[in-house]
Amino acid sequence: MNDQRPQLPQLPLPLAPQALQHRLEYGSLTWIDIIHPTREQVEWLRSLYDFHPLHVDDVLARLKRPKIDDSDDPEYLLLVLHVPYFDKMARLPVISEVEIFVGRTFVITLHDGKIRPLVHLVQSCQKQGELQRLMGRGSGFLLYSIVETLIGYDFPMVYNLYEKLDLLDAEMFRGDVHRIVQELSFLRRDIISLRRIVRPNLSVIRDLANNEREFLRLDEEVYFGNLEDAMNKLWDMLEEQKEIIEGLDATLFSLTSHRLNQEMKLFTLITVIFLPMTLVAGIYGMNFEYIPELSWRFGYPFSLVLMVCVAGGLLFYFRWRRLL
Repeated sequence: MNDQRPQLPQLPLPLAPQALQHRLEYGSLTWIDIIHPTREQVEWLRSLYDFHPLHVDDVLARLKRPKIDDSDDPEYLLLVLHVPYFDKMARLPVISEVEIFVGRTFVITLHDGKIRPLVHLVQSCQKQGELQRLMGRGSGFLLYSIVETLIGYDFPMVYNLYEKLDLLDAEMFRGDVHRIVQELSFLRRDIISLRRIVRPNLSVIRDLANNEREFLRLDEEVYFGNLEDAMNKLWDMLEEQKEIIEGLDATLFSLTSHRLNQEMKLFTLITVIFLPMTLVAGIYGMNFEYIPELSWRFGYPFSLVLMVCVAGGLLFYFRWRRLL
């Protein structure tokens, strides 16, 4: 077999100590994976594969939008994808960016190493059988396997949100309202963050599935169409969670308003009951010379009985009107 694989010069040691590079080869296909790529490494890749200078700038720029770019001379494809990972310190899904160069004889992935399944996928290729399975069918299938791994990484996070929503729904009517409001706010923030990260990837995957690229040597409609279905399913789940969180928020608002109304009604009734008693006490507390009951030996018991009768009458009235 005529092996037209380019001769790969050895890359100098990266200047950044955290940078890590793997290079895997099978037949005429080469997979280069770089974690925390430095400018020197990216320039080395440009000189090796003749990448467009604007694509090199895209890789070195911080936080681009997901995109897909084709190049005809030389023939290759650049994908920029955003993948969410959960930052435990911030308690929030944040963006991890992955750039992928794909040509007929090479696949290059550049990322920050935070997407563990992608790191494990590279490590699994140390085994000959897995190397043959992933790289033996050309660059198109390897690209499919990488993107499938990235999309699959999102689903456990979404399923975890479903579990939290179910728990919150079960505690809505019997849990501590302050804690429920706090958890609801955290979940709403997580869903908004996931939607913001996932949505721009939809157009990239659709373009990958709907446009045929001969150098990939893959049935795009079947393989990348499967990725498009997975992205649509993921987005539908996030849409459903958005509706659920809005429903829970409305339910919590109604429940809180009802409890507040009940408490305000109770305070109002207490005020109305004590108001006549306060009026009677105020009248008999006036410093007038002539109040008949002041010289009456039963005046004090009479005032107490009067206040109790007024309060009892109001309580009977409120019970009759079903306000209590």
